[in-house]
Amino acid sequence: MTTETDTLIKPPAKKSKRDGEHYVNNREFSQAVLEYVQAVRAAEKDGKEVPRITEYIGRCFLKIAEGLSHKPNFIRYTYREEMVMDAVENCIKAIMNYNIAATTRTGYPNAFAYFTQICYYAFIRRIMKEKKQQDIKFKFIEHAGLEDFMSNTEDEFGGAMIQDSGFINVLKKRIDRKNEVDKKIKEFKKKHKSKSQLELVC
Repeated sequence: MTTETDTLIKPPAKKSKRDGEHYVNNREFSQAVLEYVQAVRAAEKDGKEVPRITEYIGRCFLKIAEGLSHKPNFIRYTYREEMVMDAVENCIKAIMNYNIAATTRTGYPNAFAYFTQICYYAFIRRIMKEKKQQDIKFKFIEHAGLEDFMSNTEDEFGGAMIQDSGFINVLKKRIDRKNEVDKKIKEFKKKHKSKSQLELVC
């Protein structure tokens, strides 16, 4: 016999993977990549302007990178934002290398697996890079101040910003910001190294 209380209290519905914020529909994504690569090749052949990566593809790159960065072996790194932006940048650079003729056992292309692998290796490169220059980065933070490392992610991803400038522009700003900080650290390292060598000579 069921009471009124029994009918009101229901166990929470299981959240589907498809509901996740980092979910990418592989078939739709693969089709979008395939169409983009074909469009670029056609434009190059006809001597026309190469089309920009679509907002959908850009969002998928970010979702793939973000999703991978939340895996247990990457989630604890403090420079996860840099890892994600490295991965997105690498995906954008590698899109024309995607083999549109390649198929899997299902008979369909698997762009998701291809770009996940690119993200994975981008993460590994960033981890190695950060470990190598950890000391110099701490010195740079002391010298430059924390404001150089502050992210404007929330402002950039506000609805108005996306509508005004487009998601790809927002993505480009984040990549440029990451590259700018990397460049500053590199210059600081160079300066610090030459200063240390000068002190040794003296």
